[in-house]
Amino acid sequence: MSYRKLTSEEISQLQKQQCTCDNWDNIEVTQSFAPQYVKHVHFTGKIRMGAFESTFILDGGIPRHSGIYHSSIHNCSIGNNVYISRIHRYIANYQIGDDCYIEDTECITTTGKSSFGNGIRVSVLNETGGRSIAICNKLSSQLAYIMTLYRHRTDTIKRIDQIIQDYTDKISSEYGYIGKQVRIASCGNIKNVHIGSYAQLESVNELENGSINSNIADPVYIGNGVMAKNFILSSGSQVTEATLIENCFIGQGTQLGKHFSIYDSVYFSNCQGFHGEACAIFGGPFTVTHHKSSLLIAGMFSFLNAGSGSNQSNHMYKLGPIHQGVVERGSKTTSDSYILWPAKIGAFSLVMGRHHHHSDTSNLPFSYLIENDDDTYIVPGVNLRSVGTIRDAQKWPKRDKRKDPEKLDQINFNLLSPYTIQKMYAGINILETLKELSGETSETYTYHSTIIKHSSLYNGIKYYQMAINKFLGNSIIKRLEITPFKSIDEIRNRLKPDSSIGAGSWVDLSGMIAPQSEIDRLLNDVDNGILSSLEAINQRFQEIHANYYQYEWTWALQKIEERLNKPYTEFTIQDIIDLAQTWKKSVVDLDNLLYEDAKKEFTLISKTGFGVDGDEATKQLDFINVRGQFENNPFVQEVQEHIVKKSALCQELIDRISPLMA
Repeated sequence: MSYRKLTSEEISQLQKQQCTCDNWDNIEVTQSFAPQYVKHVHFTGKIRMGAFESTFILDGGIPRHSGIYHSSIHNCSIGNNVYISRIHRYIANYQIGDDCYIEDTECITTTGKSSFGNGIRVSVLNETGGRSIAICNKLSSQLAYIMTLYRHRTDTIKRIDQIIQDYTDKISSEYGYIGKQVRIASCGNIKNVHIGSYAQLESVNELENGSINSNIADPVYIGNGVMAKNFILSSGSQVTEATLIENCFIGQGTQLGKHFSIYDSVYFSNCQGFHGEACAIFGGPFTVTHHKSSLLIAGMFSFLNAGSGSNQSNHMYKLGPIHQGVVERGSKTTSDSYILWPAKIGAFSLVMGRHHHHSDTSNLPFSYLIENDDDTYIVPGVNLRSVGTIRDAQKWPKRDKRKDPEKLDQINFNLLSPYTIQKMYAGINILETLKELSGETSETYTYHSTIIKHSSLYNGIKYYQMAINKFLGNSIIKRLEITPFKSIDEIRNRLKPDSSIGAGSWVDLSGMIAPQSEIDRLLNDVDNGILSSLEAINQRFQEIHANYYQYEWTWALQKIEERLNKPYTEFTIQDIIDLAQTWKKSVVDLDNLLYEDAKKEFTLISKTGFGVDGDEATKQLDFINVRGQFENNPFVQEVQEHIVKKSALCQELIDRISPLMA
């Protein structure tokens, strides 16, 4: 875009319209600049202005012609068709894009060279700073996980810190930025804030030193009463209703509101925070807390649903708040639950009551942790038969709010994966060992400061084995689906892994499930300078995530070979049929357990409070009209259809390969 100096006629007209300037020669305008739309404005420093040719139509049909009115502007470049009015103090050192609407705002300024929140160190997990990480616009939950927990790799952490510092230096500027079609109305002070295109800021109290990474695909909205300092808001995020933010990274599609307070924390994709408080937490994808009395502190979470009054403690009044906790993916805390850190809770577990004994249940996933007389009782594997667990797994993909084509976090939604199944193998080994050491007739067993009842131990082994059978069967049936085979050799060739990667242990990097070997390779490439930018690191995470099912099959096949005690090159048709039938039985048995669990929602106890002014018939009718019939419940029907579908899938495979036995 070409610019020119003001003409003497334009200067004269501006002066007549109560405009002033310390030096009119410092103002440049486009060829089509129209001075009649600049009134009561004081200019200082170097100024550029575009054309003012369009009109904004506000709610209620009120027109506002683009231009600058009743404002003080210093060292700014202003795009075409911008409306600026009633800036109570000034706008200073900003580049403002086309079609922006800025009205009734106290002050918008950049002071000195700013990184706009990039490079700020956030003290997650350990409030004393032992695990502090530097945030930046391109931060993914996977990279943050490495930075937080891989402190044993000191050279790697130093290298990542330097990469983030290099990025921070690159984007730092003495000029702030407001992108295209941004709306800022009735706001307070905005200082050292980078505002991406299509963002909306309405009645915000104060923003300082941050980046709002809004874009046309997924705008950011910040609403009334919000105060934020040292922050990064990713695309699609919404922050409203007097939320307080300080030293935080807020991920894509995340919603914060209703007076939520969050300090020294990272909150990644699709999280929700309402009413309560978060401090020094690592909130992986889908970390959710909705209640006033809930406090998340010094913990690592993902796919969490925190009940009302959920609380944790991160110090024991000795050396300060140095203790941390990990609640693995998919867990829930019930109302008034409490955990004393340090502790580690296994994936997809339910925490009920108050727990003070520093439990480590990471190798007993899908469990209940129940308080009884100040002791922690654990019921291993029981959450595998819970309707709530299955519903959660189904709803998470549907609640992915990210619309930005560049998705920072790699998210695997699978309930059963090498990560959880490897823990079930470990869980079976733990329970079998306890049974052997304490005797099969023991009423209770003790494990890592928890108590396991006799029946719970035996049921846990059963539930874990059913889930393992289901996962391995899913894997082999998926591998052999559709393809017509003419011989066992063709089947064996199909079973051959596409990659050698996947054997060994797997990890959950805050949403992304991957072989440990691939994460180690990534970190070694960081050490060696092969991955030397945030873009390159994130690209590698994307590649690992994209290859998940290849790696999963390598792992699953290894487990099947161990079960059959032979390599896949020696598998027989009967071996595959036996695996399919075992899979079918486990799927049907688990679905029947889910069916029975769902039925509890329609028992007499569940009908308490219905038909309050009538007899039993009225109660029954009221319940049916509100909750519906059990048989017609969508989830119940889905379970029944699932049994039929999977049974047919098993039979189809058997029918397809059985003729090859001859």
